[in-house]
Amino acid sequence: MSEQWQQDIQEWIRNGELLQATLSSPQTKSDETAAKTVVRPVMLKEGLRYQFESHFRNKVTHANLTADDAASELAELLGAQYRQALVKTPDADVQLLLNNKGKAAVRKQPASGNGRQAALEHNRKKNRILEEGKPAPFLVELGIMTPEGRVHAKKQDKYRQINRFLEMVSDVLDSLPRDREIKIVDFGCGKSYLTFALYHLLAVEQGRDISVVGLDLKEDVIAFCSELANKLGYEKLRFLVGDIAEYEGQESADMVVTLHACDTATDAALAKAVGWGASVIMSVPCCQHELFRQVENDVLSPLLTQGLLKERFAALATDAVRGNLLEVLGYKVHMLEFVDPEHTPKNLLIRAVASPHKELSEAKWKQYESFRSFLHLSPALERLLSHRLPSSSEIS
Repeated sequence: MSEQWQQDIQEWIRNGELLQATLSSPQTKSDETAAKTVVRPVMLKEGLRYQFESHFRNKVTHANLTADDAASELAELLGAQYRQALVKTPDADVQLLLNNKGKAAVRKQPASGNGRQAALEHNRKKNRILEEGKPAPFLVELGIMTPEGRVHAKKQDKYRQINRFLEMVSDVLDSLPRDREIKIVDFGCGKSYLTFALYHLLAVEQGRDISVVGLDLKEDVIAFCSELANKLGYEKLRFLVGDIAEYEGQESADMVVTLHACDTATDAALAKAVGWGASVIMSVPCCQHELFRQVENDVLSPLLTQGLLKERFAALATDAVRGNLLEVLGYKVHMLEFVDPEHTPKNLLIRAVASPHKELSEAKWKQYESFRSFLHLSPALERLLSHRLPSSSEIS
């Protein structure tokens, strides 16, 4: 006869009441034993499933089970492999502590979550655009996935970064044309993980008519990317050696991506994007030195006399300038966290989407002038866009 806790778990799952279960304190510790397993409901195309996320020493695995299979698997894991579990339901958070004979001490307290719907909404957001278990040829070729679709343990961060980027792109796809070819330029493409991902999403999965140009200064990197594009059959994905500021390969672009272009190279890319009339701009700045040498304000001297603080402040001011100037020119701008700051401090992405009429904003220009004057700045992007920006006399 099963224990009461086993019956409770089966009932919670079969009634759709389990929001999350975290199993920990394994009975034995080895590379073959997961240190913990997290179980949560996920809404997939085939319906509600329960995802078992097992955290091993060097990898994380996922398995999506039906309610019946999940109920049996959870009870078995807790009885045979783990000594502790925290189970969240709409009504209570239940902690189970098992002894060597499988008897459980049960502690309950009122639920801390927002219910089953909130849990499902949360997990819908966690569903990846490029799903693990579904091999994408470019990810296999770039060494992120195995041919079976499993993400290599050491590439989990890059896999999450790619998916995060595609999520942010997906939010603005309605701003790109559907009645003609979409022209995309990726400045400073590097090894082009995100360039290939973008092409895969739009051309392969969505069947859109697109052309993509990746530009970088490193000839060996461009040769590698060109060879891979040919191997994958990505006919309208080209890679060129070139400098952002000097690139004159086209007269227009619908979307411009610039990732980790150093210092004012980001400004050159943003100016190119504006000049081409790009509807969408995605920019992740890198090192930012220009305004560090310029920023000055007596009121802020306690901050600006400390080198580290000044460096961080100048970087934020630089991106504030970029966002504000794009808003002056009629773009709607969002500053987004690109990757977890635990992995890199260069984690801010500027996403700018052109408004339908892209009218100059006098209010944003006045706001920008006040900010620039307050910090005594002369930013590169303002100089590059000077012929497009209003003068003080125009709006006085």
